[in-house]
Amino acid sequence: MTDTSPAPSSTGRPRLVLRGAAVLETLLPDAAVVVDGGVVTYAGPSSGLTPTPDDGVVDLAAGEVMVPGLVDLHCHGAYGVDFSRADASSIREAVAGLHRAGSTTVMASLVTDDPEVLLRQMSVLAGLAEDGHIAGIHLEGPFLSEVRCGAQDPRWLLAPDLELAQELIDAGRGWLRTMTYAPELPGAAALVELLAGNGVTPSLGHTACTAEQAHESLGRARQLMAAAGPSGGRPTVTHLFNGMDPIHHRAPGAASACLRAAEAGHAAVELIADNAHLDAYMVATMFDLLGAGNIALVTDSMAAAGLADGQYRLGPAEVLVQGGVARLMTTGSIAGGTAAMADLVRNAVGAGVSLADAVTSASAVPAGVLGRGQELGSLLPGGFADLLVLDEALVPVRVMRRGSWL
Repeated sequence: MTDTSPAPSSTGRPRLVLRGAAVLETLLPDAAVVVDGGVVTYAGPSSGLTPTPDDGVVDLAAGEVMVPGLVDLHCHGAYGVDFSRADASSIREAVAGLHRAGSTTVMASLVTDDPEVLLRQMSVLAGLAEDGHIAGIHLEGPFLSEVRCGAQDPRWLLAPDLELAQELIDAGRGWLRTMTYAPELPGAAALVELLAGNGVTPSLGHTACTAEQAHESLGRARQLMAAAGPSGGRPTVTHLFNGMDPIHHRAPGAASACLRAAEAGHAAVELIADNAHLDAYMVATMFDLLGAGNIALVTDSMAAAGLADGQYRLGPAEVLVQGGVARLMTTGSIAGGTAAMADLVRNAVGAGVSLADAVTSASAVPAGVLGRGQELGSLLPGGFADLLVLDEALVPVRVMRRGSWL
């Protein structure tokens, strides 16, 4: 990469023109992206743009490619920091590290815990969202199935409690964006109605429900979200296949209903493409069957992300990471991920998914779940100048967030 950018003037940053291969919905080999004042003002063929003498020009090296900044909807921590227990300062530093690694937009996730701890951390994270460090909050519980709890602590699992749910929503000060729930639990239908009415996306997961229960719940969630506002939102599925019964031809389970809903465009499914939660062949199969526009790649990362193997925490649980795979020390259940979003893109491409499709599922789709598709997740004029430059091996070599190189 050759950078001939002039020094910023006293009136602000100069306009930047980045030239080279770029994923602009599809892969364009000879593209230009113009960044001005922290936003993208042009993205298209380089032949359609002539830089001015005042522009800073960045020419990508052979084999490098620009992609939109990646958007992680499901992230419990990184760099030794557990979002479920850490203070605001520590979380801020960890999120900054995630930004530098290519996840330019992060939604912070909390695992099931003591309700008092959840309420405290909701308030902490709401403050970080208000300051622009995170894009919102995801609650993974506490209204989940004990049968399919995974790494969720069964001591704190509850049937849907609307009073507690409203307290959690209020503690989030408008920043609770998604909540994982099990639709077979008593009171789940009322919970979905409460969530949708408060602008919170219901996310089906950690469930032992039947296919019929999942089908009905996802359909109802979609109807309620449509009635609540004009955004055209849809429910999501928390890490598809993980935390639910395997598909069997006489007991299809939740996963089969989730697949049908996603294929119809009525739900977006999370996939943890870290080659530990899902086999690479399954990841490629999902892209073939569902299409990139119905898949959100997520890390489900925990405190060990970005660090070496060792012992870490995930909320109230002790976790041992060996070979990059995190497992509960008590049961051996997989306990979150350790990969970065850029790793997931690279893994998906390695499985046979096109770069454009992998990037769509790591950027545009999750941005749409947040209701911010015009600002995030694509290199579109008027959107934030969040982008990555990847090398030939699809490893980030430069990361820009809001028009500034990190």
